[in-house]
Amino acid sequence: MSRRWVTALACVAALVALACDGAGSASPRPSGSTRPDGPAMLSALGDSITTGFGSCLVLVSCERNSWSTGTSLRVESHYRRLRERHPALRAVNRAVPGARAQALAGQAAAAVRDRADLVTVLIGANDACHGDIDAMTPVATFRTQVDAGLRTLRVGRPKARVLVVSVPDLYRLWQVGHTDQRAVRAWAHGVCPALLADATSTAPAAVARRARFRERIDDYNDQLRAACRAYGSRCRWDGGAAHRARFDLDQVNSLDWFHPNASGQDRLAEVTWGVARWVDD
Repeated sequence: MSRRWVTALACVAALVALACDGAGSASPRPSGSTRPDGPAMLSALGDSITTGFGSCLVLVSCERNSWSTGTSLRVESHYRRLRERHPALRAVNRAVPGARAQALAGQAAAAVRDRADLVTVLIGANDACHGDIDAMTPVATFRTQVDAGLRTLRVGRPKARVLVVSVPDLYRLWQVGHTDQRAVRAWAHGVCPALLADATSTAPAAVARRARFRERIDDYNDQLRAACRAYGSRCRWDGGAAHRARFDLDQVNSLDWFHPNASGQDRLAEVTWGVARWVDD
């Protein structure tokens, strides 16, 4: 074989190898790169609802059942749904039981350290529930604290996409549970006293207290919506989907009759997934 043919075959081999190395990629990455396509990290911020509290038959956090970052086969969480398209995605749950809006900035700072690409935020239930009716976080204070948390995300992870979820309709929990003796007995141990204390009372003061609580949740949701709008195009509000979700007692755990069980977590994931539109943008 002539030297000319050897040279030509070598060139063809080199071109084939180059084409194969770049197959399926317009601009192939260096072989040492480990950055996956699409989002790499999902971080969840919020309170006990997002930690899956009470969903594993004991009153502790059970993150595998979280509507946001859960891995359990019992819950079609945002994380599990996203992993179908982004297998390299990881998730971390920064929510803390009992957290109120004042804790959001610290959780957001943790999400920044996580280098989160996607962030879910569900906060506000404890701002209404952590004491009696007069202990509820004032609406203006709530907004300031939510803004502080979102600002931390916007500054630290300006390209991250954020989903802000409405506070579920806790008043509905009283509606569907106040005639169930098991729920009433559990609530009497201090579960969300601003709403659920004296759950069976029809006294005018009790009725007025529940109405005031319900109004405060509506006010919090108004502020969450406005805060997300002020954040800009990288924030999506759930449009009140979580708050509108109709649930029954079979979707809360049978210990405190307050926190969602696995079925309730799955329902929360379902109603917020479509509005999140993680995979559409």
